[in-house]
Amino acid sequence: MAEKKTKKGLISHGIASQNRRARYDYTIGETIEAGLALVGPEVKSLRAGRATLAEAWAGERDGEMWLFNCTIPEWQAGSTVARFEPTRPRKLLLHRKQVQELIGNIAREGATIVPMQIHFNEKGRAKVLLGVAEGRKKHDKRHAIAERDWARDKARLMRARG
Repeated sequence: MAEKKTKKGLISHGIASQNRRARYDYTIGETIEAGLALVGPEVKSLRAGRATLAEAWAGERDGEMWLFNCTIPEWQAGSTVARFEPTRPRKLLLHRKQVQELIGNIAREGATIVPMQIHFNEKGRAKVLLGVAEGRKKHDKRHAIAERDWARDKARLMRARG
């Protein structure tokens, strides 16, 4: 998905924020795209690419899915009337069937719902890509790095041969 910026440097559609450590710390199974309930200044801050997903996670509260600990800083050019808490829980907009499926995945031992990226779709709506993940241990992380290095070296050798 190509990132498109307007004259003011704001993102009209494309990736606003990524959780780069998600694929390193977790083994990602299936992914689901969810809508995000935001207030006006939060959207402007997201369009400026100022969100942080490093410590964020998704969970269930009262039968609904929520995004916790995602930091979207206040929009500095905004008025004092529309202030918001930067790390407040934000409701994820999903179909009821998807919510039940994610709650079932959380109930399974070791599964976590990890937000992988926040992006704007073609219509300009903020979406979150959620991954059903299982945590990796240190030796699993090392093994994944070794496999990736070997694949890179193998490709280099094959290119050199012919």
